[in-house]
Amino acid sequence: MREVAFIKQNKEKWLNFEEAIFGKTKKNPDELANLYIHLMNDLSYAQTYYPKSKTTVYLNHLASQTYQKIYKTKRTETNRIKHFFKTEVPLLVYDYRRYVLYAFIAFGLLTFIGAVSAHNDESFVRLILGDGYVNMTLENIKEGDPVAVYKSGSNWGSFIGITLNNLRVGALSYFFGIFLGIGTFYILLNNCIMLGSFQYFFYQEGVFWESVRGIWIHGSMEIFAIVIEAAAGFILGASILFPRTFSRMNSFKIGFKNSFKIFISTMPFTFAAGFLEGYITRYSNVMHNFLSVGIILLTLSIISFYYLVYPFIVHKKLKQNVPSI
Repeated sequence: MREVAFIKQNKEKWLNFEEAIFGKTKKNPDELANLYIHLMNDLSYAQTYYPKSKTTVYLNHLASQTYQKIYKTKRTETNRIKHFFKTEVPLLVYDYRRYVLYAFIAFGLLTFIGAVSAHNDESFVRLILGDGYVNMTLENIKEGDPVAVYKSGSNWGSFIGITLNNLRVGALSYFFGIFLGIGTFYILLNNCIMLGSFQYFFYQEGVFWESVRGIWIHGSMEIFAIVIEAAAGFILGASILFPRTFSRMNSFKIGFKNSFKIFISTMPFTFAAGFLEGYITRYSNVMHNFLSVGIILLTLSIISFYYLVYPFIVHKKLKQNVPSI
């Protein structure tokens, strides 16, 4: 069947799906489940015969939203927060996985540019980090403690201040996505250039390993969360730029709703990073290498699994649980 005929044959049914998902008329979970089965059949057909079509993208989005609607209204679902992190966010991350990839590619390239710039221009690090910070760090390096800056202040004061700052940066990265994603890219650019030049500075001073085993105790979750927040900002911008079959306003509403959930999901990791920076990083210089590396690998594994592996597991489980008709 030609795609035009396929669309014409099923258009009215899909509009009913949209009304059931996004409209004000409420349907019970059983009715939604029945709609979902039919929708998955149409999606399977489209993926087979029109794999690169906008129709397939549209149906995949409807299927994802219908699934979330089903499990949101199921009577057996009593823990909303558990469902949010266990099912809802992973499915959204899977649905928007290409934006996560774009964010990581941008992160890698921009961080590399920051390091290369610091390598080629001796004044670049001072331009980015400021003379005060550079001079203080050089003094700390001479005294044998390159990351002594993380020992200033009290544990709880550092935790609160650092966490609030990280939440602010994450919020800016996400909400600036409303400027067609350009604002998000700008925030990511600033943070990545700073990170690249920052790490090259320690490498240049011969204390790269000392900085890694100290800074990345909290940095694994902190930086990873910033990348995911950037991905959410790109999703927000793309919802305005690429409305697909929706009106631009409806596309924006859907994009904002979904991307905001992904953004919210990073907050526990941001709090965890703040706690580690306030209470653990300050002791990195007296830790055994095994312990500091273990913390880094553990925190990186947790957040990497949640955003890069677990969404595929949830999606696969979903497909296996869909009955055929």
